Amino acid sequence: MIHVENLVKRFGELTAVDGISFDVAKGEIFAFLGPNGAGKTTTIQMLTTLQRPTGGTMRLDGLDPVTQQLQARRTFGIVFQDPSLDSELTAYENMELHGVLYHVPRKVRTERIELLLKLFELWDRRDAYVKTFSGGMKRRLEIARGFLHTPKILFLDEPTLGLDPQSRNQLWTHVRHLNETEGVTVFLTTHYMDEAERVAHRIAIIDHGKIVSIGTAQELKERTGADSLEGAFLKLTGSTIRDERADAADQMRQMVRMWRR
Repeated sequence: MIHVENLVKRFGELTAVDGISFDVAKGEIFAFLGPNGAGKTTTIQMLTTLQRPTGGTMRLDGLDPVTQQLQARRTFGIVFQDPSLDSELTAYENMELHGVLYHVPRKVRTERIELLLKLFELWDRRDAYVKTFSGGMKRRLEIARGFLHTPKILFLDEPTLGLDPQSRNQLWTHVRHLNETEGVTVFLTTHYMDEAERVAHRIAIIDHGKIVSIGTAQELKERTGADSLEGAFLKLTGSTIRDERADAADQMRQMVRMWRR
């Protein structure tokens, strides 16, 4: 469902993604883990047509996100790190707007909105303004919206960041249900190792723009001799604290230099 080969992204002299290759099977839940600034979000941005790669090839259900942007966008849903809901609209209106933008037929749209809002336990709040929602409710609504147009792939970029354990557990229960019942391929990033170990079929770990290991949680633990996925992660990436803001600032400086040339 997802094929990536020798993918590269450079911002001037900074190489954010350095020749990575991997495949994700149809219906797989694939976790993409790494320290801050490792290249996770840049990879998702390239896969979802928000960034053009410097080199390499990508395919989403056989489509090239670079040359077939519109067709590729119809195959996936995405939940970004930052909120993207309209807080001045109700939950139902946010879903309705998304359905219209993706040209979901009215009858299908109506049925699917009800199905998803009930599944994510938001149906009783469908007419409430999003600005009145808790963080967990907003996240559930964003993910429900991502499933609305029946995508083949759902990209989740740290979807549970800042949520309490109960909300995180509830959210993943719903995502796994739709993965199993609708066969949606899920590509996720998270800093919560317990989530990745519990939810993902396979895990790729990226560091300094390169993939350092791919496998099941058990395989990663066996390769590193660790007794937990967190231990395996630290052995593969080191224990030094990364400053994502510094990486982003450096990336921006490199882009400015590139534009001035």
